[in-house]
This record gives sequence, structure tokens and C-alpha cells, in this order.
Amino acid sequence: MDGEDPMDDRDRARLEANKRLVVRFWEAFSRNDFDAALALCGEDLRWWVSGTTAISGTYDKPGIRALFESVVGGTVDGIRVEPVTLTAEEDRVAMEALSDGRTRDGRHYANRYHFLHVVRDGLIREVREYMDPEHVRAVFDV
Repeated sequence: MDGEDPMDDRDRARLEANKRLVVRFWEAFSRNDFDAALALCGEDLRWWVSGTTAISGTYDKPGIRALFESVVGGTVDGIRVEPVTLTAEEDRVAMEALSDGRTRDGRHYANRYHFLHVVRDGLIREVREYMDPEHVRAVFDV
């Protein structure tokens, strides 16, 4: 029928659930609760960080936990990641976000991000992280 949305209620509900999952991940991350955040990810998690910094590259689940702990360990209260926009389609949730944190030596970390999350079977399975690598270098000396 003309003008009707081809997406049914189940598809819409799945996309909304995927967006809620991503928001819950970043809420837990922002509380430095990496156990809760990573419980929302599959054991087969692959996390890719853009750029050419020392932290750029691809991580598995234990590797990304180690990166989170290392980066947050250099801050006063961790890094808050605030979603700005979320868009869901098929098994993907795209999120623009802003970060906010302060290093132990007083530098302010405020980066702009784009994360692409792949969600399957109710868990985050893949993340592609895009940000300003020069800001990462300037603040964290990596």
C-alpha cells in the first residue's frame, strides 16, 4: 500500500531495543562499571579504534577492557560518554557522542565520536570507533 511504513512493529521494537542496549552500555562505561558494560557484549566482541595513535587498532573483549582500565586510570573520575544522536538500522546502531573527562594532571578531555555498534542476539558484537586522534594524543600523550 502506498505511503505505509514497510517496517512492522517487531522490527521497530528490535531497533529500539538495540538503541537502549547501546545507551545502557555507555551509561555503565561512564560510571566506570566495565563489568556491567562488557556484560552487554558478546564474548566474540571486536572493537576497532581509528587513527594512528598508540591505542588505535583492533581489540577483543579482554583487550578492550584493558584499554578502558588503562585510559580511565589516567583520569580523575573516568570519562563520561554522552550520546548525542542514535540511529538504528538492521543490526547496526550508529551513535554520535561527546566525551568529558579530566586527566590526573588537569588536562580536559572532550572528544567528538562516532561509534558504529553491531548488535546480534541482544548483545553488542562489534564496535567501530571514530574520533579525533590528535585530541587523544594531545591529552593522553599516546
